[in-house]
Amino acid sequence: GRGDLEPAFTIFNTYRMRLLDRTKFLLEEIDKGLSAIGFDSEDSMDIEREEKPWSDNNQVLDTYWRKRIKAAALTLILNGKTLEEAEQLLRKRYTNRLKQAKQTNSEDAFQLYINAFTNTYDPHTQYFSPRTSRNFDINMSLSLEGIGAVLKGDEDYTSVIELVPAGPAQKSGLLGPADKIISVGQGTAGPLIDVVGWRLDDVVELIRGPKDSKVRLEIIKAGSDSGSSEVIEITRNKVALEEQAAQKAVISITTGPEKTRKVGIIKVPTFYVDFKAIQEGNPNYRSSTKDVRRLIKELEKESVEALIIDLRNNG
Repeated sequence: GRGDLEPAFTIFNTYRMRLLDRTKFLLEEIDKGLSAIGFDSEDSMDIEREEKPWSDNNQVLDTYWRKRIKAAALTLILNGKTLEEAEQLLRKRYTNRLKQAKQTNSEDAFQLYINAFTNTYDPHTQYFSPRTSRNFDINMSLSLEGIGAVLKGDEDYTSVIELVPAGPAQKSGLLGPADKIISVGQGTAGPLIDVVGWRLDDVVELIRGPKDSKVRLEIIKAGSDSGSSEVIEITRNKVALEEQAAQKAVISITTGPEKTRKVGIIKVPTFYVDFKAIQEGNPNYRSSTKDVRRLIKELEKESVEALIIDLRNNG
């Protein structure tokens, strides 16, 4: 019937169950030790599986997945790892994969299913979940409301990669690169919620919030004992993601004896426009078009003789 999403979740849950089963199998095999695999016998494996028949026999699947471990281990050993190092790396790889598989939720499943549906009819139509939509708006407008910290998942922890220049976190002086965030509280008195083992995007969602609101973070400082933590408080603000904005530079190139030419370079890391500001009728809205136009005028005043537009790494 119309709007019946039961098949979507039946498919997704079956896939997820198979993924969990197979990843647990890989970890059990690694726990037996890579030396038990035996690298002396000649073996082969089909990597391209699209044309292969689906197997209804677990023994056949087990044999195939053991070969996958063997191939992965051999790749690591050929890249200079010892057998013990390869074992540790593979255990870590599959443990992370298992953790990620367990963290998928109904929003992930719905987004996958609806995008498969829309792509069937139009490759240019895409569904954004509420969270994906918010992230799209942030990337397009080059601004967000939060603390201005770039975070990453680090084992079970969320750790800080870098701070956005002149952002609230950097101005506070309380948070730094490689600090680990172990719990998050809203306002000055909200309960601290333990976020160890959480998905990165769930932690980010807790830390972001409206301008002038406060967030409390329980952190383990970089280099300190993992048993010692402290609670810090940061007031959120608007954060400009300037490293993604268009930027200019001027270089001088020697083209002959006592002859130099000034060349202007405009780097455009991404295309952006603040849709919300346009909808609100704000004439000072931000966009890559406006910024590039302004930069060209500035370069003209500097009397450049040539202009390079650098679009490297611009998706």
